[in-house]
Amino acid sequence: MQHAPKILEISASGRTGLSVSRTLTQDLVSALEDHHGGATIVRRDLNDGVGFVDENWIGANATPADERTPQQKERLAESDALVAELVAADIVVLGVPIYNFGIPATLKAWIDQVARARVTFRYESDGSVGLLDGKKAYVVIASGGVPVGAPADFASPYLRHALGFLGISDVEVIAADRQNARGDDALDEARARIAELVHTASRYTGAAA
Repeated sequence: MQHAPKILEISASGRTGLSVSRTLTQDLVSALEDHHGGATIVRRDLNDGVGFVDENWIGANATPADERTPQQKERLAESDALVAELVAADIVVLGVPIYNFGIPATLKAWIDQVARARVTFRYESDGSVGLLDGKKAYVVIASGGVPVGAPADFASPYLRHALGFLGISDVEVIAADRQNARGDDALDEARARIAELVHTASRYTGAAA
């Protein structure tokens, strides 16, 4: 029996109306919704703000959940909400501009908030194990001059590694890169890739873990 998936759309661009990554992620989410015959969509705009990890956050996170003080619980409330969104999602769509060869600071802050030992990953004797397996991720990357996949692109390999660390290994990268030189060709290529990926996507049939 087919079920409508839960899609988490995360927008990291500092721009709003003129953002290529936002435009393309909206195209992708709409296409996925049509492909699956519906979807529950949660949108997280990192322009609305996301906190940075600090000493109090680290101390609260290191404290067993049943031993946390009210102040520690409050310090982790934002992280708990962001983790809950991610855990509930079947499909994660990230809209990412390349800023100075890497990801925006807000997206790094989001990753720091959701990378939680014993919650989204755990340590074992031979290393760490991600706990969010079974999810699909699409990373839509826009750049003015940096070719995605080139040595100067520190965004896409970092995101693949960070998502994989959490157990999300099924990751597709959609690039609208070198827009300063390629103009609309970059967007057309990204839209063609979106159409290809959505057309070949497996129909969702179950609930996320």
